[in-house]
Amino acid sequence: MRVGFLGLGDMGEIIVPRLIDAGYQVTGWNRTLEKAKPLADKGMAVGDSPADVAAKSDVIFSIVTDAAAVEAVALGENGVLSGIAKDSVYIDMSTISPGRSRAISTAFRDAGRIMLDGPLSGSPVSIVQNKASIMIGGDKAAFERVKDVLLAIGPNATYIGESGTAATLKVSINLTLVAEMVAFCEGMALAEKGGVDPEIAYDGFMKSVAASPVMGYRGLFVLDGKMPEKPLANVRLQQKDVLLALEFAREMGMPAPLIAATNQMLNACHSLGIGHRDFVTVIDVYRLMGGIIKQSDLEKISQN
Repeated sequence: MRVGFLGLGDMGEIIVPRLIDAGYQVTGWNRTLEKAKPLADKGMAVGDSPADVAAKSDVIFSIVTDAAAVEAVALGENGVLSGIAKDSVYIDMSTISPGRSRAISTAFRDAGRIMLDGPLSGSPVSIVQNKASIMIGGDKAAFERVKDVLLAIGPNATYIGESGTAATLKVSINLTLVAEMVAFCEGMALAEKGGVDPEIAYDGFMKSVAASPVMGYRGLFVLDGKMPEKPLANVRLQQKDVLLALEFAREMGMPAPLIAATNQMLNACHSLGIGHRDFVTVIDVYRLMGGIIKQSDLEKISQN
């Protein structure tokens, strides 16, 4: 089976080698061509455009920054829709609003083509550890046809329901993930203020009933010297998901006070000049407000 991949950023550069190693013939494309070269060296063919990749593939994935980028890749000039064959399947793995995902799917259906929303729950670390999960919304028969390809990316591929339901669940999961980590940062800062050594506090969290997978690989970042130089998701990127959740909750008429408060903490990160760091830097906002660190300490942190 021939696989196309559109978007070769932090996720794509990890996923494509897995597909190649699984024996799939992969053709990729990225808006900035230099991103494709390392993967071309590993055996990926490089397409001229999303349409070109679609024409050469039985299954086409995209994972790009936001809904506007998905719409450009899927529906724009030389987009997937202008190149995809009738029996091929297009799967968008990006995190976008359910409404915009459904609208793109409708455009494909009206043209006699198939699109699935297939957001991925996990990070590059999760993919490397073979712990990523893919959720699929749309035509169930199409899901069954491409399931083996999905399982080459991660061990869990789950059919959620009609078009847009996977996007809905992903927004809901991301809401929970961000709020959970902000609550963790609040708890860690409170423990530190109360005199508990942060490393001992972290160990206590991980041995408690509050422990979770995301705390396991990301919670370490709150400890001195553990923040990665390259964020898994900086404040700006993670806040995009938070704002998606807030807007979707508004559309649904659902209260979302926890994620609203979380959004304000992320806003504070930007105001304090630490928005470029992984979003768990929110602990530094708590530390500053709690008097654990001074403004001069935060200025040093912001330079890292």
